[in-house]
Amino acid sequence: MSDGASSNEVRAALDAAVTAIGGSTRDGQVAMAEAVANALSDRHHLLVQAGTGTGKSLAYLVPALVHGKRVLVATATLALQRQLIDRDLPRIVPALEKVLNRKLSFAIYKGIGNYICLQKMNSGEQDPDGELPLDLGALGKESKKLREWAAKPGVSGDRDDAPEVDRRVWAASSVTGRECMGANNCPFGTECFSVRAKARAQGADVVVTNHTLLAIEIADSHPILPERDAIILDEAHEFMDRTTQAITEELSPGRVERAAKMAKKYVPGKSAEAFQQAADDVADAIRDYAEDAPHDPTKTGRLTKLPDQLEGPLRNLRENGQALLSLINADSDLTEPSILAERARVKGALTEVQQSAGRLLQPHGSNVVWFDPAYSTFYSAPLSVSAILRNNLLTKTPVIATSATLSVGKSFDAIARSIGFVVGGSDAEYESEEESSEEELIDPANLQMLDVGSPFDFANQGMLYLPRHLPEPGRDGPAIEALTELGELIEAAGGRTLALFSSWRGVELADAHLRDVLSELDIPIITQKRGDSVGSLVKKFADQPNSILLGTISLWQGIDVPGPSCTLVAIDRIPFPRPDEPITSARSAEADAAGGSGFMQVSLPRAALMLAQGTGRLIRSMEDRGVVAILDPRIVTKRYGSILLNSMPPLWRTSDGAVVKEALKRLDLQHTTPELDVSE
Repeated sequence: MSDGASSNEVRAALDAAVTAIGGSTRDGQVAMAEAVANALSDRHHLLVQAGTGTGKSLAYLVPALVHGKRVLVATATLALQRQLIDRDLPRIVPALEKVLNRKLSFAIYKGIGNYICLQKMNSGEQDPDGELPLDLGALGKESKKLREWAAKPGVSGDRDDAPEVDRRVWAASSVTGRECMGANNCPFGTECFSVRAKARAQGADVVVTNHTLLAIEIADSHPILPERDAIILDEAHEFMDRTTQAITEELSPGRVERAAKMAKKYVPGKSAEAFQQAADDVADAIRDYAEDAPHDPTKTGRLTKLPDQLEGPLRNLRENGQALLSLINADSDLTEPSILAERARVKGALTEVQQSAGRLLQPHGSNVVWFDPAYSTFYSAPLSVSAILRNNLLTKTPVIATSATLSVGKSFDAIARSIGFVVGGSDAEYESEEESSEEELIDPANLQMLDVGSPFDFANQGMLYLPRHLPEPGRDGPAIEALTELGELIEAAGGRTLALFSSWRGVELADAHLRDVLSELDIPIITQKRGDSVGSLVKKFADQPNSILLGTISLWQGIDVPGPSCTLVAIDRIPFPRPDEPITSARSAEADAAGGSGFMQVSLPRAALMLAQGTGRLIRSMEDRGVVAILDPRIVTKRYGSILLNSMPPLWRTSDGAVVKEALKRLDLQHTTPELDVSE
């Protein structure tokens, strides 16, 4: 280890942190911590896969705190963000302060929209944008409750800490980053919750944030987050998708009409009227298109070109929007705070609409455009985000990317390329960019990759059941044979099952079948429905050890239920992305056109990572035992199956259903006869 923390210093700090949380040091955790410390000291990139049970959060938090410079940690999920801020950091920081003999600090920072805007809340109008009446009924009571909470001394203003209110009430009391008038112009600037949160973060050793906020900053090349010496991406397998989602533009009739209404109220006159007409034309064109869409399948999903009837109205909207923005910006003598705030909101709404229109009008080669008739909305997203991440992130600061699942068939190349790293030789796009780069920029090819494994003995703790006799799944959900097999497995396990499906149709079919065949057994069935809170579902499942939980994609990852409540994880099919999913299909087509394979380069890696995540729900502690059942024979009958299997934890494999069901019965009995074991 070169300049910076020594190996002994990192090891001593890690020992102190592990003791503070009441755990034990693990070889993989030590190896990861030393690799992270090296990356921070030598300023190179690191990709590290740390299997379940490694304790990876401590393996990066400890060297980050020892490092002595500011480190940003970005997570994909709120659950992990809360774990770091509420559980891990409060326990390890006091212990490390004693070892390092210096004060340490940490903070969380979220986007502006996650905090109450005091100016908007106290503007005299309960909804300055005029979107909804907040003075009547339940919404009025919720609005009053939120105002009373915001007035209490010492509150954070953070949505996660605030009383639970309708999303419309929150929207009427918050602004986006584009709509914020800025602390210097705002009469509440010194009291602003967002400003105070950012000030705390500016001085912290470790700042925790989310993938989306980091992605927005990277895409816009505009500072949102505090300055930092390095970035740690946890749940890094999600980062490409989160970045894509963060910079996806959308345009709907409601959005353009809202912008026009706000503009006309703020700057009445010919320019606002011209924009209003342009907005009406776009809204009418979208509604007309939406009416035809159900009768013409070529008008929904991914579009290879912008519909002709939209091109003229969109150009007109963009031009009139620019003229209106120029007019608003020219009015620079304003000093009245309420008018400045209104101007900021109008500019934000106009900028969003104009930017969305501009993206839709760009050539489709670099963008993916699609239409969703359910929301009468056009969307536009970049075909690839790797170049954006490479040029705006990886050349600026060391990036340490980690997850329990990063490799596909034992190789890190797919995930590395998706994040923007240069692997496997030269990259023409990077080389052309580098010619004009400054010398101090970091080389995105200077990457180390490491798999520290897992402390769990997967082969002895669990089985992987791969039934060959089932039919291949079709488009209509699981076959009756697969549902029958699932019912028999659940009965053998005495419940205790997390059943994961790749579609809502699969969940619904399984729910109907299992309620029939398990009706005489004491096995509670918990079925996820659209909009359900994942946290409450999982708690209910964990609290009833003989229950089963049926759910779709949101339950495939981030679910941690150790112990007897989950001894069987059943997966209905290989989770290949839908062929009609616009971005995936466009990326696959691009790979095919370049002489590669969209299936092998796009669909298979995504399926492998998701399958590894789903399989990883089973073994969550040293004591866990159980079975993962994949009810899709393609994993053993197709050539690509070996890549999928090599991406998963190395459970003991079998296609013998009788052996698996007997093992599940023994596990069920083990709760009254502890000496019985699945390995017997």
